[in-house]
Amino acid sequence: MRLVVVTGMSGAGRSTAANALEDLGWYVVDNLPPTVLPEVCTQAKENGIHRLAVVLDVRTRSFFEQLPTMFTELAAAGTMPEILFLEAADDVIVRRQESVRRPHPLQGDGRLLDGITRERETIATLRAAADLVIDTSSINIHQLSSRVAHAYGDSADDALRVTVVSFGFKNGIPVDADLVVDVRFLPNPHWVPELRPQTGLSAPVRDYVLAQDGADEFLQRLQELLQVTTQGYITEGKRFVTVAIGCTGGKHRSTAMAEEFGRRLRQVGLATKVLHRDVGRE
Repeated sequence: MRLVVVTGMSGAGRSTAANALEDLGWYVVDNLPPTVLPEVCTQAKENGIHRLAVVLDVRTRSFFEQLPTMFTELAAAGTMPEILFLEAADDVIVRRQESVRRPHPLQGDGRLLDGITRERETIATLRAAADLVIDTSSINIHQLSSRVAHAYGDSADDALRVTVVSFGFKNGIPVDADLVVDVRFLPNPHWVPELRPQTGLSAPVRDYVLAQDGADEFLQRLQELLQVTTQGYITEGKRFVTVAIGCTGGKHRSTAMAEEFGRRLRQVGLATKVLHRDVGRE
């Protein structure tokens, strides 16, 4: 049985991710205490459930301390949990919590930011151990559902799934990236008047970027690097990898290179989704 533990920051999209999994045919259990997780898995197996998603709220320290024991029991029984961690920036969480007029569960008598800080500190170890981290700061619920569908849309347990993200360094590095590469060594189409208003999704910009010295070799070497690590990722139980390709603003070079890299990965049989974080933000 495949087991996905959905967790992360309050306001980062746990419910949306759970709904997306349910739409994909997963059996979803929400707000489950960690102590009953092994029993739920046993019952699921006995009832022929092969894909189980469990939403865990581990902000309570006693619950958090129980998780390693529960995961060990599950592994001994032949079920290795995958952790999906939903992340978002503090200001985004504040805005979302205020929009629904709800206090943070760990806020107590303090400020909303105090509760966010306590929660982030409590689950930092779990985030570090996550198989897939999705930063929802700059994506909407439909884009989050799409990313969940890419990662968990079928039962191909042994295949690596790749997400390629273009971004601009001026807007910050994606916090959910496993591998970050920089294509600012390529000439910037921004300084070509007829290309400036276009993006890397347009044919003229794409052709300009890919024709530059070093562009093709860079993509070849990046693909070779991913090929080297792919089997290791799968052996270690990591089924997802996010490759972030950055330029200055995330409009021209990184977008064109991300599209081309995604195309090359799909050609060799890797399930690949390409996202453009900063297109339209300028």
